[in-house]
Amino acid sequence: MLFKRLGGHRRDDVMREQRTIAGPAICAGIGVHTGERVRLVVSPAPADAGIVFLRTDLSGDNRIEAHAAYVTDTVLGTSLENGVGASVSTVEHFLAACSGLGLDNLLVEIDGPELPILDGSAGPFVRLLEQAGARALPVPRRVIRILEPVAVEEGAKRAALLPDPDSETLTLDATIRFADPAIGVQRRTMRLTREDFLADIADARTFGFMADVERLRAHGRGLGASLDNAVVVENGKVVNPEGLRFEDEFVRHKMLDAIGDLALAGGRIAGRYEADQPGHAMNARLVRELLRARHAWRWESLGEPVYAAAGA
Repeated sequence: MLFKRLGGHRRDDVMREQRTIAGPAICAGIGVHTGERVRLVVSPAPADAGIVFLRTDLSGDNRIEAHAAYVTDTVLGTSLENGVGASVSTVEHFLAACSGLGLDNLLVEIDGPELPILDGSAGPFVRLLEQAGARALPVPRRVIRILEPVAVEEGAKRAALLPDPDSETLTLDATIRFADPAIGVQRRTMRLTREDFLADIADARTFGFMADVERLRAHGRGLGASLDNAVVVENGKVVNPEGLRFEDEFVRHKMLDAIGDLALAGGRIAGRYEADQPGHAMNARLVRELLRARHAWRWESLGEPVYAAAGA
């Protein structure tokens, strides 16, 4: 029998119950900035737990919630820190993988200060979590419904969240502008569905410029960076022997970062994200402004979908 959803507007193909993984998942790698090797153990978590990082190498209060309230640094990545100083950095690729796969509740144990960079994209995290399997939880998923525009600006940079009343998910429209001709101006739009995320965004790698390498390392950053985990640009050319995975891989990765950063709002966002020259700092400011502007959004339970037989 054919079915259609009741209602006069489009309904997105989104999972309507909260989800976690079915079993544990384990990986290891080095941090792109610290260069330290870390081990990650991801375990299922109950409904409404959210995503919580647990520093197993620390004593005391070592739980760090994946929420905008705990963002402390946005230079070349997003870092979180709890009230007693336990921190975890470069969380955005992992959180983007969780968002793209529709995972709401996880416990993430880590024995160091920075998540592993792996290949510089969210792809390895996606494959790790998919191997663990997914489990639906008997609790409706809640989304943050954008009711009024919220925007932040800094010079020519701008990021905004706008209403999209016909959607239960997030649409992203991002533009980047770089002087280096290897990148130039790139723009991309996508709807955050599982299928589109896996096909178009998950495997887009982080990128940087050869001219910045020594400066970053002198400041204790980029110590684990290499051609194995980043796209490197020098004088109008991509240095990596294998080239790019996508013609516009640079803007795709900026969208990946935005998906991870926006996950720190505390729930999936139903609305439209528009940004010109976005970055971690702009995304963090936007989420903080959203949470302050309580009139501009509401919690909305997706509940159970309502169906009727076609032709009814």
